[in-house]
Amino acid sequence: MKIRRLFDILDHYEQSFKGKDDVLAGKENGEWKKYNLKTIREMVDNISYGLISLGVKKGDKIATISPNRPEWNILDYAILQIGAIHVPVYPTISDNDYRYILTHSEVTYIFVSGWELYRKIKHIIPEIKKIKGLYTFKHFDDIPHLQELINLGKNNTYPLLLEEKKASVLHEDTATIIYTSGTTGNPKGVMLSHKNILSNVMNLKHIFPVDETCRALSYLPLCHVYERTNIYILMYLGVSIYYAENMGTIGANILEVKPEVLTTVPRLLEKVYDKIIAKGRNLNPVAKGLFFRAVRLGEKYKYDIKNPVYLLQLKFYDPIIFSKWRAALGGNMRAVVSGGAALQPRLAKVFNAAGIPLVEGYGMTETSPVISCNTFTKGKRKIGTVGPPLENISVKISSEGEILVRGDNVMKGYYKDPELTSQTIIDGWMHTGDVGRIDKNGILQITGRVKEIFKTSMGKYISPALIENKFKESPFIDQIMVVGENQKFAAAIIIPDFEFLRNWCAQKECKVVSKEEMISNQIIKKRIKEEINQYNKYFGDTEKIKKFELINDEWGIETGEITANLKLKRKFILSKYNDLILSIYK
Repeated sequence: MKIRRLFDILDHYEQSFKGKDDVLAGKENGEWKKYNLKTIREMVDNISYGLISLGVKKGDKIATISPNRPEWNILDYAILQIGAIHVPVYPTISDNDYRYILTHSEVTYIFVSGWELYRKIKHIIPEIKKIKGLYTFKHFDDIPHLQELINLGKNNTYPLLLEEKKASVLHEDTATIIYTSGTTGNPKGVMLSHKNILSNVMNLKHIFPVDETCRALSYLPLCHVYERTNIYILMYLGVSIYYAENMGTIGANILEVKPEVLTTVPRLLEKVYDKIIAKGRNLNPVAKGLFFRAVRLGEKYKYDIKNPVYLLQLKFYDPIIFSKWRAALGGNMRAVVSGGAALQPRLAKVFNAAGIPLVEGYGMTETSPVISCNTFTKGKRKIGTVGPPLENISVKISSEGEILVRGDNVMKGYYKDPELTSQTIIDGWMHTGDVGRIDKNGILQITGRVKEIFKTSMGKYISPALIENKFKESPFIDQIMVVGENQKFAAAIIIPDFEFLRNWCAQKECKVVSKEEMISNQIIKKRIKEEINQYNKYFGDTEKIKKFELINDEWGIETGEITANLKLKRKFILSKYNDLILSIYK
């Protein structure tokens, strides 16, 4: 069947795959609660009937504020099939952002996961006149619950009216407004149509080497278009989707679910890699030697490598080292797809050498989201790049080096902001704000952000993200931001990896206890300076980090240093640490 609207995926699923009890699954009270397609479709239709009974019309906006759970997807389909517009909101944003998004989008109904999120917004709701009601996914006394809406729908079924409403939803209609977290100013409402997102689904479905016999573990927020589109793709392919309980349980959930596919951001892979390396350091001398020889071998990996000696060496280390890494990821992993931020090439090399197929893609909310992606097909991938552009998407590099995109995946525009839309989409080309290059094989590489690249007082341009990504390969460094605009040289603010440092200090008999002691300890500073010198070798003289300062803060979403999709808020950080930065250059 031809899929023209996102909710058509449910019809496709019913017609293409055998019934199973775990189309979607989420954990409740320590047990996996599974949903088959029949239950999902009944819930979707009953929620739609309930919304119709409440007077929800085509074009009305409905918000969700919730971590991942099957009900999120079920509600999503119910909203879309009556022509309403889904406004997913991050659960971790500030009061001001909640107030702005819920007001600006003219939301009429809100769905929240439970008491904690209800408590965060209940004082805001009376300020917003358009809001007519709120429901929770978890049951709490005195707060309307999703089941009440389902019961309302059961008692007021309108099959013919629902079919009319579904038929009225067009390919080009707005399906969702997603507010980008942004590094400055108010969030921007990105309008994406059914056509926009489905173009991505159809252009990506062949990349995932999975089928209806497979399971996926999902932990990235569904309110971000990256994971949301991934879920549509996996449902199109008939893959069972299990939602991790939270970030802290991913490791345990992977061992329970044993998934074949995982979509992720580099941050999780960095943490997994650091844990693997930490275990390797604690092995006995013989095992430790073997372990790190295997790691060094992995760091030489290239896609589609044919060197028989190298492949024989990998084969030797596989049963004694790499097989244990695969077992820690469930033992069945066919595909790990990374996006959202730059992936350290070292991680791509080592994971692939270990038999954990890992590829990197690139995109943005405004492009639904994927623009390009490495694949699991020979010749269609290259480590250190984001792969070839998807089929039916045109990509070119402007004279200033900016990546421009044209295709069905490009957004309809920014909600209530035609001026910004016209500044961003010019003659049909989406200006991404990213700087990059395309090699002779048509593979795209990102080299920085237009607005993040700065010039030193010597007139030399520096792309901080490129430098930061390389330096984060160091086990001593957790977070880093490169500074130096209009200064004589590049410098950095560094948050050490304190967990790694504690282990290092114990081995070196360096007696420190607190984080404050660590960042002021001269032995530690000297060791990190050695690390800086080592990674400086990868860069030209003007890009080298000449000075640095260690801090013992944690950068997070709620404290304002990081966006909801884990990018640095550079202006905020520059302002917060202005005195520290000035002291570097005195």
